[in-house]
Amino acid sequence: MASEQQLQAIKSAKVLMVGAGGIGCELLKTLVLSGFQDIHIIDMDTIEVSNLNRQFLFRKSHVGQSKAKVARDAVLRFRPHINITPYHANVKDPEFNVDFFKEFNVVLNGLDNLDARRHVNRLCLAADVPLVESGTTGFLGQQVTVHVKGKTECYECQPKPTPKSYPVCTITSTPSKFVHCIVWAKDLLFAKLFGDKNQDNDLNVRSNDAASSSEHAEDVFERREGEDPEQYGRRIYDHVFGYNIEVALGNEETWKNRNKPKPIYSKDVLPNGLIQTNGNSKDCAIDGPSSMSAMASLSLKNPQDIWNLVENTKIFLEALKLFLGKREKDIGNLIFDKDDQLAVEFVTAAANIRAASFGIPLHSLFEAKGIAGNIVHAVATTNAIIAGLIVIEAIKVLQSDTNNYRMTYCLEHPSRKMLLMPVEPFEPNKSCYVCSETPLSLEVNTNCSKLRDFVEKIVKNKLGMNLPLIMHGSALLYEVGDDLEEDMVANYAANLEKVLAELPSPVTSGTMITVEDLQQEFTCSINIKHREEFDEEKEPDGMVLLGWTQAPPREKDNVAVGNGASTSSASQAAVVEAEEDDDIEIIPTGVGIVSAAGTKRKLSDTSKPTSSVADGYNGDKKREVGNDEDVVVMLSDGNSDISKKKRLQ
Repeated sequence: MASEQQLQAIKSAKVLMVGAGGIGCELLKTLVLSGFQDIHIIDMDTIEVSNLNRQFLFRKSHVGQSKAKVARDAVLRFRPHINITPYHANVKDPEFNVDFFKEFNVVLNGLDNLDARRHVNRLCLAADVPLVESGTTGFLGQQVTVHVKGKTECYECQPKPTPKSYPVCTITSTPSKFVHCIVWAKDLLFAKLFGDKNQDNDLNVRSNDAASSSEHAEDVFERREGEDPEQYGRRIYDHVFGYNIEVALGNEETWKNRNKPKPIYSKDVLPNGLIQTNGNSKDCAIDGPSSMSAMASLSLKNPQDIWNLVENTKIFLEALKLFLGKREKDIGNLIFDKDDQLAVEFVTAAANIRAASFGIPLHSLFEAKGIAGNIVHAVATTNAIIAGLIVIEAIKVLQSDTNNYRMTYCLEHPSRKMLLMPVEPFEPNKSCYVCSETPLSLEVNTNCSKLRDFVEKIVKNKLGMNLPLIMHGSALLYEVGDDLEEDMVANYAANLEKVLAELPSPVTSGTMITVEDLQQEFTCSINIKHREEFDEEKEPDGMVLLGWTQAPPREKDNVAVGNGASTSSASQAAVVEAEEDDDIEIIPTGVGIVSAAGTKRKLSDTSKPTSSVADGYNGDKKREVGNDEDVVVMLSDGNSDISKKKRLQ
């Protein structure tokens, strides 16, 4: 039973919810049923059919509408007197600044991506507002964490590596895994055909190698006058799966230690001319453009079937025909969306045809969609558990019950019937560049790398800044903003194309750069170190950011594991990418583990877990059983590699 003090804290609180998806729906319900009276919700998404299996506030009739607004309307039906304010907007929009965040007593995150999480973390730090983070993946591997400025670690106190990327040469020339084929089909072919036509793309570059051939000197992706969709589709097919492979085979050195790919031409797969469809256009689009289907028009029904080469070729050509015929107005602006059925079909077929060429096993549409969309299928019941834990921690925060804050993990413990594992929060990491303002170092070739590379790869992708301002001493090198004068915009645009050493205020080895995001009220210092060469495979960005590391364990607490290695060298978990939120991998070990901040932490419950489950993108479960002493919890952000260790004792 809640005390009078708790009830008063709940009723008087002003709460900001960020995200109205899987966790958000459950969280909003739990908040209003717990007595919260003033709730604000920010979510930029609209409702998709794929949301309906777990986001219970939404119905099929709501597809295409704002999640935040529909969630509010649904809850007001059973709690009509609650004040709920929805914002169908991006939390990174300028209106949601530090002053806006200061209006709230606590912020509750139900987000699905690293970038937005980092942004909210920085705004909460700047506004000095407590943040409760959360995440779920499938049946197990869920967490709720509390972040209070100066008292616990912030969300970024542990490194969050960027999403897995692959060297360009592997994707374009020497794929060895199906994921390489998916990346090629999604980020190169789909983008070239249906996205920005002016993008720099390797698919058409190869045609320039045949200078003697007028046919291949043209832009292959330009549709010729009078060319019907089927003819155009076959020409594209023959170019990317046939001609380009033949050109690649011309480099004998590449294939000395690799299996040679096989060129595939459409006439060899479909020699009898046009594709025969079922002729029923109504089957192609049931709920609008995003539901248009080449599978339906070809009478292929089961998304878990693995199509053969003929079926993949038919899907490829039919999907391209549907895009050109029924969705022509979208071409030039399309970005791959896992909820766009036709896009998923096209990417699956293209990836499978490329896989067949390189001797890689083919995959079903269901599997391909999971890889292309980084999907870990979420479960409504686990979202509900996490939502309940968020509210429990929010109430503690509102009462300033610092000693009882818990970071709680949802784990499987068959022998002791345990489900929830609470751990005391960690103290702030003194090497955190966000909340401790520790300078970073950047190794970069200052004579080759442009300011644009630095902005895109480091400032935006690695540091998560949206509106960066870059200074070298008193010299302003770059700034973003709507209120800039035209001549300043032109100057900054010109700077972007200059190498670092040739900027108006040259950036060379030993230079200290200051990068600031005025919206986040966040500043970071970066010490530049010149480096001549980089490993293209291991360092594809051509620059390496250093200094943002886990705090080392204290020597007295550094416990040796059974094989003689110290716990600070514990192996990292594999990359797990989540659709809904964060995920966790639990790895059993022999004896005690030291926390990332150097202090041992104990569970409130003294039971000792013995096993673990880790969910991959396809939902498969892996169990590793150790002894009864301890397990290490390896946390993984939904968009990155693992980032921290916890001790469950």
